[in-house]
Amino acid sequence: MSFQPRTSNRRQFISRSVAALGTVTVANASKVADAEITESQPLQRDSRGASDYFPIPDSQGGWRTLSDAASIRKLAGMDLSRLDAAYDFTSRCSQNGALLVVRKGYLVYEKYFGRASRYCNPDMASTGKAITSIACGIMLNEFHDKIPDGLDQKVFTEKYLPEVFPLDDPRKADITLGQLLSMSAGFHGEGGSPGVVNGAVVPLSPVPGQNIRDLDGSSLRTPLWTAPGAGYSYSSPAPHIASIVLRHVTGIELKDYINERMAKPMGWGAWDYCLHRGDYVMPHANGAGSTALHATDALRFGYCLLRNGKWQKKQVVPAEYVALCNKPLKYNTHTPFSLQFENNSDGHVAGAPRDAFYKSGAGGFGIFVVPSLDIVIYKMGGPNFQYDPTMTLIPQPTNVDTSRDNWKPIPRTPFNDGSLGGDDGLRRVLEMVSAAVIP
Repeated sequence: MSFQPRTSNRRQFISRSVAALGTVTVANASKVADAEITESQPLQRDSRGASDYFPIPDSQGGWRTLSDAASIRKLAGMDLSRLDAAYDFTSRCSQNGALLVVRKGYLVYEKYFGRASRYCNPDMASTGKAITSIACGIMLNEFHDKIPDGLDQKVFTEKYLPEVFPLDDPRKADITLGQLLSMSAGFHGEGGSPGVVNGAVVPLSPVPGQNIRDLDGSSLRTPLWTAPGAGYSYSSPAPHIASIVLRHVTGIELKDYINERMAKPMGWGAWDYCLHRGDYVMPHANGAGSTALHATDALRFGYCLLRNGKWQKKQVVPAEYVALCNKPLKYNTHTPFSLQFENNSDGHVAGAPRDAFYKSGAGGFGIFVVPSLDIVIYKMGGPNFQYDPTMTLIPQPTNVDTSRDNWKPIPRTPFNDGSLGGDDGLRRVLEMVSAAVIP
């Protein structure tokens, strides 16, 4: 299926499991104000149904919330004790983190540990790939005349990627935007990520990938391991190249486009990309991730997808694009990964509905959307370095909990980032939260 948007006015399954495995700069005054908001919010009751409810910005009161077991059971249909069990598991997965759950428009669970908190801005790593994808979906609708073939558009052309010529591999001329966003463009997987062809694993040797000091060039020069569409491999250059296409089509930086088309309509607080890397400031946001949102704003992003791209009375994201994020697509017939989201269409996450879709990020971050259960989940994770405020320069809360700074993973954990279970741990959280829904 190809997404062919109408002219209008105006989310790593196989690769990580088999491998054992920023942004618009918001005004400083706004950043400081958001950082100083206290995390205690009054209990909010709202008689509106879930489909009609959208949270106001945190600075104005934020999400309607439920805090006691009886209200959570009655109004949201969830078992608090099971959510507590999911949080307990989450707290054993990483040095820092959190579990937040929204059901039927109610924020029913929000609990943090370590350096994580509502108003911190951690490096969400590859979770940000989902935001890149949704930005591309908005672009396809808004600039349809400039990219008329939609996801089928071949983008290694003078029009969309002029800086790539002359091509270092003639096969790149056949790469479509849909393949870039589904990790099937043929780009070599990063690190030890293998290739996958119709579910069969193909070992790949590491090759040079992204270099933050030459993000565009290093991404475009990443070699192909197979012809476009002939296999899947988790490769961060692909979504970044999609963001370069967006930059050329819209004439706007990715971070600015996200800010205007998503952050402002949804009422996000201070956010950014992790652009500051030691003595180097990245000139462009990495389409492969490293967004840094407040926790409740990550929920807003997921909630917009849950509501089929709508926010209040505005269609922020084309509903047709959102509908493609949790089902198999022709762009990737090799694994359940579509448009930067792992989808559960094949039931590989046995304890979750088949319409669930999510995007994970290094360190144990993940945004989950489960339409049939009316649920959005945000799981935070990460070691201390992912909470380094120098990467965004956004003023951070001063009451940082350092009690887990000496936390160590369970010795048998095979993951280099200190997490428990990697993506398998994320899938377990999805199963546990899904099981908290009362039949």
